Amino acid sequence: MARSIYISSAEGHSGKSSIALGVLDLLSHEVGRVGVFRPIARSTDERDYVLDLLLQHDGVDLSYDECVGTDYEQVHDDPDAALGRVVERFHAVERQCDAVVIVGSDYTDVGSPTELGFNARIAANLGAPVLLVLTGRSVDESRARTADEMRQIADLTVPELAQAHAGLLGIVVNRADADDLDGIRDAIASEHAGVPVWTVPEDRFLVAPTVRTVMQAIDGRLVSGDETLLDREALDFVVAAMSMENVLPRLTEGGVVIVPSDRTEIVLAVLMAHASDTFPSLAALVLNGGFTISQPLTTLIRGLRSALPIVATDGGTWETAKQLGGVRGRLAADSQRKYDTALALFEQHVDTAALLDALSVTRSDVVTPLMFEFDLLGRARADRRRIVLPEGDDDRVLRAAATVLSRGIADLTILGDETEVRGRAAGLGVDIEAAQILSPRDEALRDRFATEYAELRAHRGMTYELARDVVTDVSYFGTMMVHDGLADGMVSGAVHTTAHTIRPSFEIIRTRPDVSVVSSVFFMALADRVLVYGDCAVVPDPTAEQLADIAISSATTASAFGVEPRVAMLSYSTGESGSGADVEKVRTATALVVQRRPDLLVAGPIQYDAASDAAVGRSKMPGNEVAGRATVFVFPDLNTGNNTYKAVQRSAGAVAIGPVLQGLNKPVNDLSRGALVRDIVNTIAITAIQAQSERA
Repeated sequence: MARSIYISSAEGHSGKSSIALGVLDLLSHEVGRVGVFRPIARSTDERDYVLDLLLQHDGVDLSYDECVGTDYEQVHDDPDAALGRVVERFHAVERQCDAVVIVGSDYTDVGSPTELGFNARIAANLGAPVLLVLTGRSVDESRARTADEMRQIADLTVPELAQAHAGLLGIVVNRADADDLDGIRDAIASEHAGVPVWTVPEDRFLVAPTVRTVMQAIDGRLVSGDETLLDREALDFVVAAMSMENVLPRLTEGGVVIVPSDRTEIVLAVLMAHASDTFPSLAALVLNGGFTISQPLTTLIRGLRSALPIVATDGGTWETAKQLGGVRGRLAADSQRKYDTALALFEQHVDTAALLDALSVTRSDVVTPLMFEFDLLGRARADRRRIVLPEGDDDRVLRAAATVLSRGIADLTILGDETEVRGRAAGLGVDIEAAQILSPRDEALRDRFATEYAELRAHRGMTYELARDVVTDVSYFGTMMVHDGLADGMVSGAVHTTAHTIRPSFEIIRTRPDVSVVSSVFFMALADRVLVYGDCAVVPDPTAEQLADIAISSATTASAFGVEPRVAMLSYSTGESGSGADVEKVRTATALVVQRRPDLLVAGPIQYDAASDAAVGRSKMPGNEVAGRATVFVFPDLNTGNNTYKAVQRSAGAVAIGPVLQGLNKPVNDLSRGALVRDIVNTIAITAIQAQSERA
C-alpha cells in the first residue's frame, strides 16, 4: 500500500500549494512512483491550477481526471456520497503509486470550520495523516500574525482534526513572520507536545502576480516589449498621473507603472529610467485610458528597443488600479523563480528527514532519474564549489544560475558586462544577486592571464601581445580562472561549440598524469537505474591504449557519482567468438585495464545484449560477474557510442546527463547548444562534485 500524506489548511491563502510542492519533490526523490490527489477540485468550469502545477512535476505520471475526487456541488448535495466517491477514486490512484500527496480544499466555497471538518473526515477515511498548514498572515493580509495568535489558531484547529479521527503528522506555519520563526514554533509546540512544528517565512515573490496575470486582469494587450518578460513577477504598483519629477522617485524594483496613455512625457521618462542604471528595473508599463498612441511616440518607443513589456488597456486610472489591487499571485510551474523559491524555502525550513521518518518512508532500491538528479544536487550542496559560467548573455544560463543560487547548489561567477547581465536577469525576473559578475576585459585579470598563457604556450610561439587578445575570449578567460584557482570548474557550450569550449582546457588545464586522453561519459538515467556510457562525445577512434584509459576514467567517474562500476568493453563479438582488427583492439584494451586496475570488474570483448541482459549474459558468458550486470559501457569508437546513447535516450525514454568530461586536471564541462535550464543545472552540479573530488 502507498504511503499517503494529507496537506490541509485551516483557512484560505495559506500557501498550501508551495508546501505540497515541497512534499511532492521530497517524496519523488525517495520512492519510484509518486501520485497526486485532489479530493475536492476548486472548480468544474476550469482546471484546478494547483493540481496542474503538481501534475507537471517530473515524478508524477497520472492524468488530470483520475486525480480529482469530487467538486463542491457534489459535497453540498450529498456529503456522504461525495465522500464515498473521493475514497473510491483515491484508491484507484493509490494502487498505481508508492506514495500519494493529497491536497485538501482551498476555502473558495463554504465556511472555514465546516470545510476543515470535511477535510478531516476525508483524511480519516483515506487513512492519511494530516500535515496542517497555517498561514502566518492576518485575514486581510495587512500584517504578520504574532506567535500568540498562531498558538491560538493551532489550539482551535487541532481539536477539530481529532474530532474527525484524523491523525496529525505535523504543523507548518507558512508565510510566517521572518523575524519570529523560532518564537512562533515554540509557542505552538508548547501546547502540542510531540507534534513536529515547522515555520516557513513569507516571501514576496511567491505571492506576487506575474505581469501576464496583471495583463489578463485588466483585459490588456501587449503593444511593445519582450513577451517572455510577461512571466516576471510584479512586486508593486505605481500610479503615475503626476509630473515626471514626482513619478521618478516613486519607481520601485519590479514595479508595474500605470500611466494614462496621453501622458507621453511620463511614458518616455519611465522608459528612460528603466533603461538607465540609476533607477530600479521595472516589470511593466501599463498605458490606461484607451487613448490612441501617436505615431511619433510609437516610432520613438520602437527606436528605444526596450524589452520592457508595455501593456495597453481601455480602462480609466481608477478602474485599472482597483482591478490590479485585487490581483493575487499563484504558484505556477511556468514561473521558474517561484518554483525554485518554494522548493528552497521548504528545504531550508522543514526538517525533511524528520518528515520522512514520520511517514515511515524508506528509500527505494530503484534509482529513478529524479532520484539521481536529487542526489547530484545534494552532493553539490554539501560542499559548495565555485563554478564559472562564460555565457552570461544567454537567458537559459541566467535562469539556471538563479536556480543554482536559490537552491544553494554552487557559488557562481558569470562572465559578461555586469550592467548588461544584471539588467537582463532583472528583466527576466530571476535573482542572481549572489553571483559574481566579471568582465573578460577586466584589465587586472587580462594582464595576469595573458602573462601566464604566453608562458604556457611559448613553445607554440605565443607572445604576451597575442595572449592579451586570446584571453578575452570567454572560454579562455573562464579556463584561466579555473587554472588559477579563481573558480573550481567551468560549464559552457550553451552558445559555443564543443571545440570552442574544451580546446582551451587542453592547452591550459591539460590531462592528469595518469591519463593519456580526455574523454567523456553520459549518465543514462533509465526508469529504474543509472548506467554510464563512454566515450560518446570526444575521441573519434581511440587506440587500444586510449580505450583502456577511457574505461578506467569512466569507472572512476561512475564510482564518484555512486554507480558501482562493472565495466563492459563493447564489441560486435563476445568472448572468444570473433576475430578481426576491431575485436582485437577491444581485447587488447580489456587486458590493459585488467593489468592497470586489477580491482575493477571488467569484461570484454562483449556485446551490448550480453552486458545488459542477465539471461543473455548467462548464455554467452556464463559465470562472468559483469555479463548481464554491467553498469559502465565502453564503446569501441565515437560513431557507435554517440548513436547508441541517442538511440537509448529517444527509444527508451532515458534521461541523458552529460557529456561529462574526464581526464582533465580540473573539471570543465560542455553543454549541448540545445541544453535546457534543467540540463545546465545538472551539469553545474556534476562539475561541482568533480571539483570536490579533485580537491579531496
